[in-house]
Amino acid sequence: MRGLAVAVWLTLLALPAAAQTCAPDGVQVQVLGSGGPELAGNRAASGYLVWIEGKARVLVDFGAGAALRFGAAGANAADLDAVLLTRLHAEYTTDLPALLHSSLSEGRARPLPVYGPAGNKSMPSTVAFVRALFDSTRGAYRHLGDVLNPMARQAHKLVPHDVRAAPARIGLPRKSAEETAPVYAGERLRASAAPVTHDNAPALVWRIEAEGKSIVFGGDALEDGDLEKFVRGADLLIAHHAVAEVAADAERAPHAPPSVIGRLAREAGIKQLVLSHRTRATLGREEESLEILRRQYAGTIAFANDLDCFRP
Repeated sequence: MRGLAVAVWLTLLALPAAAQTCAPDGVQVQVLGSGGPELAGNRAASGYLVWIEGKARVLVDFGAGAALRFGAAGANAADLDAVLLTRLHAEYTTDLPALLHSSLSEGRARPLPVYGPAGNKSMPSTVAFVRALFDSTRGAYRHLGDVLNPMARQAHKLVPHDVRAAPARIGLPRKSAEETAPVYAGERLRASAAPVTHDNAPALVWRIEAEGKSIVFGGDALEDGDLEKFVRGADLLIAHHAVAEVAADAERAPHAPPSVIGRLAREAGIKQLVLSHRTRATLGREEESLEILRRQYAGTIAFANDLDCFRP
């Protein structure tokens, strides 16, 4: 009997996990990865899906482990309209080759635009980054190089784009974040970006508008002076809970602590706040962080876990 129980248990372990999809109606955000760069803790690194009427239309970041969560979510790479990257660090991009390989296997038959930060001295641009991965002669994954080869016959192509701040015209002030034109505009949604700097590297804060709802992926860099205008009135703000309020200055510098997140959410009139990118520095300190957030912000607050769904 004991042997039978063990056999059944092993069989269950071998079965794939059931899909954990969001509801099939309206707009929802699903968290693929709620963790940080650490591999411990059973959390995938940053990754999010925006579902519209039951289909995964936008992928925001795709760090380590997010590819498995993509499958567990029941998402189909053929449905994606765009990939939006907030940063090009490993914890946000590691699983992109897995996504591309899977989409080729699934028979995706249309181009996939990828939007991300422009480069600087310490980081490549998104265009250079994608080419370094998939260029057919020099790329790390050159066996997938047809996705960048305009002469290849397959319809599935990667189309990378650098998103940079618009230069100020002579005699005119630079446009504020709230006046930024959409980076991507399709029949189902539009996405705008506010360029920011995180830890000396270019980064983007994304705002997605779909079916009358607005979702902001704020990341870490939430202390930029113009961001309040850009995120104002959003139905859902996803912010990174990477550092505790008591973190040392050096650790805290590139990240927004709970007090800053709460203040921005209050001043910008955010309707719902989700804390993701939960690291060893903040896991287990949720009550402490919640108390600090509540001093600033009275709206709905949630701490994200992998595969959670949130309706804006």
